[in-house]
Amino acid sequence: MRLQTRNLGDTAEDFEKVIIRQLPTGETIRVGDVANVVDGFVDESLDTTYGGEPTAFIMIMPPETMYIDQYSENLLEFIDKANEEYLPEAIRADLLFDQADMYRGNMEIISGSALLGTVLVLIVLILFLRPIVAFWVTIGIITAFAGGFAILPLFGVSLNILSFFAILLVIGVIVDDAIVVGENIHKEVESGRYKGVDAAIVGTQLVVKPVIFGVLTTMIMFSPWMLLPGPERQFTAQITYVVIAALSFSLIESMLILPAHLGHMKPQSFDGASGALLKFQRAIADSLIWFAENLFKPVLEMAIRFRYVTVAFFISLFMLAVGLLTNNIVPAAMMPKVENNLVIARIQLPDGTPFERTKRVSEQLSRGVSKAREVLAERYPEVEEDIVKDASIITEERSIQSFIGAMLPENRPEGLTTREIAQVLREETGPIPDAEEVRFDFAMNGGGGGVRFALSHPDLNVLQDAVEMVKNQLATYDTTYDVGDNLSSAAPELRFQLKPGAEALGVNLQMVSNQVRQAYYGEEVQRLPRDGEDVRVMVRYPPDARQSLDSLDDFRIRTPDGRGVPLSQVAVYEFAPGINRIYRRDRIRSAAVFAELTSPDVRGQVMTDMNENFWPRFEQRFPDVQRGALGDAEAEMEMVNSLVMLNLGALFMMWVLLAIAFKSYFQPILLMMAVPFAFAGAVFGHLLFGIPLAMFSVFGIAAAAGVVINDNLVLIDNVNRRREDHNMGCVQALVESAVNRFRPILLTSVTTFVGVLPMIAEKSVQAQMLKPMVVAMGSAVAFALFVSLLFVPALYAVGTELARVFRWLWSGEPYQPIGETYDPDAVVGPGESEQMHHQPAE
Repeated sequence: MRLQTRNLGDTAEDFEKVIIRQLPTGETIRVGDVANVVDGFVDESLDTTYGGEPTAFIMIMPPETMYIDQYSENLLEFIDKANEEYLPEAIRADLLFDQADMYRGNMEIISGSALLGTVLVLIVLILFLRPIVAFWVTIGIITAFAGGFAILPLFGVSLNILSFFAILLVIGVIVDDAIVVGENIHKEVESGRYKGVDAAIVGTQLVVKPVIFGVLTTMIMFSPWMLLPGPERQFTAQITYVVIAALSFSLIESMLILPAHLGHMKPQSFDGASGALLKFQRAIADSLIWFAENLFKPVLEMAIRFRYVTVAFFISLFMLAVGLLTNNIVPAAMMPKVENNLVIARIQLPDGTPFERTKRVSEQLSRGVSKAREVLAERYPEVEEDIVKDASIITEERSIQSFIGAMLPENRPEGLTTREIAQVLREETGPIPDAEEVRFDFAMNGGGGGVRFALSHPDLNVLQDAVEMVKNQLATYDTTYDVGDNLSSAAPELRFQLKPGAEALGVNLQMVSNQVRQAYYGEEVQRLPRDGEDVRVMVRYPPDARQSLDSLDDFRIRTPDGRGVPLSQVAVYEFAPGINRIYRRDRIRSAAVFAELTSPDVRGQVMTDMNENFWPRFEQRFPDVQRGALGDAEAEMEMVNSLVMLNLGALFMMWVLLAIAFKSYFQPILLMMAVPFAFAGAVFGHLLFGIPLAMFSVFGIAAAAGVVINDNLVLIDNVNRRREDHNMGCVQALVESAVNRFRPILLTSVTTFVGVLPMIAEKSVQAQMLKPMVVAMGSAVAFALFVSLLFVPALYAVGTELARVFRWLWSGEPYQPIGETYDPDAVVGPGESEQMHHQPAE
């Protein structure tokens, strides 16, 4: 048998009945006789409003396994039901911000651009190839995408914006594979040497090596992105998985499925009602061949003849691109600011700021929102709706955060941007002299475009002076605003010291501090389980006594023998600046100085001026202060360092793979020249379109490099076969191969550029984050067209000539200038080498 006593209090009435003392007279003193028992919430300074009305904000996150669009619809249905059935009339639930809207907008833009791009690719292919070839090549592209998406769950990747973004990246390589195989089969059929399946087999076999190795090298090129350290890997790895999956299916489709479809193709006939249309299409297709034979060929022969001039010219273009980037003519930002339909205001006040002052600043911000709405309505009268929506404001003890909706119509007036809305909000809110930080952020991705510096020194006074000098310099630029630092102001704090003789009473400093804390902050005496949470029971002074120092003068300290003595008899107190936070960088006390920029384009100007005119003066005054980059610059440096090492390993693997395939140490280097020139083309494209080079641009460059490597592989493989199988001279093989591959290389570049053209032309806010990628890929592929058709043949000729010179110097082998065996009377024309090498099947 167990004997138990159950008398645990759970409500305010239960605690009021608790006996704390029994008097000699028999009377009892209960908690309710000497204290107020309040069953309420934590004593915290917090005020939340929306449109000026008291509001409670609830953030709801969907589970990872649920489709966000469906989740949003379910939530809206629940809100409607709650307003009708659950909530009283005075309370209403509304959905303020829905991430599904951004998801839907991005998906509509990406899918719409992809569909339009596919249609444009089909039109281009129909014009320059037979309609049946164009049709099956386009179907092959769609099949590769579908197959890639089908196996994404195996990699733990969902159907999201990143996966669609990755599909855009590899569209060029997928189109390239299909065009190379389809065009080669088409050529075999039209030549009449083979028929049906035999033509499909021979046409595929001729390009099987360059296509397979082209896909493998592209996979290797993207592999470093799934090995990056840090949080960036969460989305870069997804992109790599999608690229590998799509390219795998592209290889299967182009090597097995596409030849099976084209195996039923017959030589083109111009009989019947559609003959006129086919003749028109054939005339356009033949015009491309005529262009290659009569216009491109003489230019190529001149480029090879003056090969050193050609190589020097392209190298100078590459150096020009590097100069444009290093001199900030083409600005660079890891994550450039992309406009959002939301402005986030953040105001930070010093430690110790009374909550009443914080609320007054919050009201000032609310008035600024109303004034900004009126100003923008007068500035843009053609916009019928309010440009500035109601603001949700969260006011805490010394900080204010506000989310202000911005309405940007599809056909918005020129000049109406979220950046301008944020600027008007800043102006109409007015100055807040005592604020440590005031920011109005309009970026969808929350970063990019600003400048950040880290200063380190063990002496706080020296560090503060250095910070002020940097802030004053940043404030002198017309292109900077919201200049600040992260050195917190020193909030006043009370410090106690014992009086002589206090020890004689048994009182020490720890006893004084503990009892003062118990009275003013409170002592936790119990925890109660309630509704799945712990409810703390705190004992402390009433609010009125805790708001004034007069109660501290009358506060009594309990001595070890139970007596109570006034605090003023055993201790004195004084106000002193307190330390709230200490930031360290490499174990040295540090501070961050930051400023926002009016445009990412001016970042280079500010950095250049500071490097040339400010930092030398700064180092003279503060020689011991260490400085470094923060924010974008620091993230860029860390990512670049990681990517450099990973990409060096990837390039070495590519070189080994290509060296095995071509049995040459030089030719892989020739093929990999596509990478730097893809970068150069991307820089020129960003200069032309006036957008900064971003991290997404690097993805576009990698995708474009994959396309160009594919083209170079097909070209060099064709050159090697002509030289080995028919003992051609170098110049003759280069000219004939380039003319022979002119159409597929041109079509690859044109279709890749046309495929991303809808995204480049997109003006919506959601498309701005993806624009650096598509601009980089489209412009790099367009520029690399000339690299593949002019620079690579010239460089091949230079390499062959230098190899013969080295053999002559090393072994004494007679030097034979390239082109010496070229015999104009024995020219093997385009397609004839394959005829000599492959006999028709019986």
